[in-house]
Amino acid sequence: MDPLHLAAWVGRTEIVTDLATIAPLHGLAATLDRETPPWPAGQVPPLGHWLYFLPRALQRDIAHDGHPHKGGFLPPVELPRRMWAGGRFTFHHPIRVGEPISRRSTIESVVPKQGRSGQMVFVTVRHEVSSPQGLALVEHHDIVYREAPRKGEEPPAPAAAPTVAQWQRRVVPDIVLLFRYSALTFNGHRIHYDRDYCREVENYPGLVVHGPLTATLLVDLFLRENPGAVVSGFRFRALKPLFDVHPLTVCGAPRPGGALLWALDHQGQVAMSAELECKTGQGGGAQ
Repeated sequence: MDPLHLAAWVGRTEIVTDLATIAPLHGLAATLDRETPPWPAGQVPPLGHWLYFLPRALQRDIAHDGHPHKGGFLPPVELPRRMWAGGRFTFHHPIRVGEPISRRSTIESVVPKQGRSGQMVFVTVRHEVSSPQGLALVEHHDIVYREAPRKGEEPPAPAAAPTVAQWQRRVVPDIVLLFRYSALTFNGHRIHYDRDYCREVENYPGLVVHGPLTATLLVDLFLRENPGAVVSGFRFRALKPLFDVHPLTVCGAPRPGGALLWALDHQGQVAMSAELECKTGQGGGAQ
């Protein structure tokens, strides 16, 4: 793996367009077990932009793991595992259902590192999503590429919950929930639906819960507890994977200007931590 070769991808940009249709939002509401969407009618909710600009790789261009072959826009990192490490969002104005939207993506950094589990490469992509009203949101998407797991590899040290939960919801991430979210996002990665592949190739105990799905469940928890709140910022960090073999719990607590949110595995360990900001005077502890 040549760091100089990978660094050549920094600054690469692509622009894709889409139409903010209503059908994926109905699908998301059903997947979140909502009879009525918690977001204002006619608007795309926070993180709802993940339902648009879907990957368009041809079937012949799909690799063994279900992802498109490496290269193209993202750098061709020669490591087998690719995961969401986290993300940061600033929401400027809501996207309206039915309007054309565009996303300009730029690779901001490609950073190789050596960790306890071996080689890693961190890639950060900046996405700017615009509508006819101008820039709607900015997302920094952090991706980590890792080596295959080694026998006897120790799991990451558990992280402490940031505070005492005032809100929480138990979620059973069964195969149907994972399939429906994969379908909504046109995600072909086999770790989310192929149990044999997970166990025999990736050495996971079960199907992996999508990082974006967990982040979406955290924002959904906040909106359940704070109806009408307008989310202006969100950032999350994935700390350990979650699997379909056990339930998970999404938790939260208000704080001035928004909320702290986190997801727990079945052992009570933090799998994802997040911070949410909302407009002053709305939701959570914003006063």
